[in-house]
Amino acid sequence: MTEVRNAASPRRNRTKEHLQEALVKLIKSKGYHAVTVRDIVDTAAYNRSTFYVQYPDKPGLAEDLLHVMLQGLEDSVGKPYVPGHWVNSAALDAPSFNILSYIHEHRDFFELIKYEDTLPGIHTAIPQTFLKIYMEQFDFETIDNRPVDMDYFKRYTAYGFYGLILNWITGDFREPQEDFIKKVIDLTRTHIYSFQYRGK
Repeated sequence: MTEVRNAASPRRNRTKEHLQEALVKLIKSKGYHAVTVRDIVDTAAYNRSTFYVQYPDKPGLAEDLLHVMLQGLEDSVGKPYVPGHWVNSAALDAPSFNILSYIHEHRDFFELIKYEDTLPGIHTAIPQTFLKIYMEQFDFETIDNRPVDMDYFKRYTAYGFYGLILNWITGDFREPQEDFIKKVIDLTRTHIYSFQYRGK
């Protein structure tokens, strides 16, 4: 029974991914509110019964898509770091910003933020996730160890970083990823001397 369950799980995950991909595609072509379950299953090449095995309705699919992608965003940020270790900003390089690689890899999803009739909650959930990452996963040391209100500092830095990423997304990722990361690193070095990844 366990082997059957384990075999079914990857298949179920693939089905969910296909339904999520279909929803993203349809939102871009006709807007979230005009999309029906029939549209989703037709685009994903499934039947309605398969859809309802996975989700109770379209909002259930939308909620799961947003949760999965933002969980992936949170998980991606810590991959280059060892929890509890301090990193000098002078040592930053492209792999340090794995979070940007994640966004670029999943740009079909993150482009949804450009649309008005889009995935419910996405416009607030993405910046809130950036703030959560900065607040919960990192400690910072300022240049020359200048004393600042660290709560304000994290908010300022998180929303500033998000603003740059939003500009990158709305610009259709025209700036090459390597160039964008280099500019982010240069800016980071103007106000962060070092940081510690706490872990999740």
